[in-house]
Amino acid sequence: MSTERREGTKSEEHYRIAPRRVSFDWDGTPLHWIPDEPTATHVINVLHLLLPAGERWFVKVFKEALPLVDDPVLLKDVKGFMGQEATHSVQHAYVLDHLAHQRLGTEAYTRHVDFLFEKLLGEAPPFGAPIPTQEWLRFRLSLIAAIEQFTAVLGNWVLHAEGLDRAGSDPVMLDLLRWHGAEEVEHRAVAFDVYQHCGGTGLPRYARRVEGMAVVAPVLLWLWVWGASYLMRHDPRLAGRMRYSLRQHNRAVRRGLLPTWKELGSAIPRYFRRSYHPSQEGSLRKAVEYLATSPAARAAAGAAGRAALG
Repeated sequence: MSTERREGTKSEEHYRIAPRRVSFDWDGTPLHWIPDEPTATHVINVLHLLLPAGERWFVKVFKEALPLVDDPVLLKDVKGFMGQEATHSVQHAYVLDHLAHQRLGTEAYTRHVDFLFEKLLGEAPPFGAPIPTQEWLRFRLSLIAAIEQFTAVLGNWVLHAEGLDRAGSDPVMLDLLRWHGAEEVEHRAVAFDVYQHCGGTGLPRYARRVEGMAVVAPVLLWLWVWGASYLMRHDPRLAGRMRYSLRQHNRAVRRGLLPTWKELGSAIPRYFRRSYHPSQEGSLRKAVEYLATSPAARAAAGAAGRAALG
């Protein structure tokens, strides 16, 4: 199913998903890149803890699925998705290096994330579980489709999060988040379409999709609370004076610095609808508009153009 058809237009031209080889200069970005808001800063910083390993895993699983994709349009989308996710992984890993340079080491947390994706969700089922190869691949594709439901919601949120601008957030970090968010909206339907394509037919395919979300939603919540707590606890500027709390989290939500619980939670029942498709999430037009103005995306486009001319 083409992206234009997913978007609900009648255009015959298929929207092309392609990676942008962006880069960011972190030298001037402070540890608390939302001024005087360590809780909001670190809740969002959990993205940097999860995404390097998570998005490498996306690419590995999709490589396994590639031979099963016999739709040439979807195959192009998959390859564009893989290129974008690989770039996301690298850029978020650079943020971890930046945090380490500011004496906020993250290895004690990220080694657990690495174990989750590389061992528990690797190419073979963990602990020698007798799960057929095809079913194990389908299960992992269902997990990626469910995760991408949340990344689309978060991507759409950050593109509209004027509270982050009003708070004086670091412009480089904002550009990273909005470039990434825009690309998540761009490719919001690809993982779902790959799962639908490779996940069998009828009720078993739908049941596995529900199962994927039933696993992903609580695990993501747990990882996020654990990650925010870890960052607050190890933040050298806080020196143990402050911990992650729901009260401070909700205060940041009211200021527009974090998405509301309703925005996040309502994504789950939408996903459970039999007729659901991720093209209903966010606005491709808004994403493309941001990518046309993003400093990092524009610099990447300029570099690509110069290389082509050369």
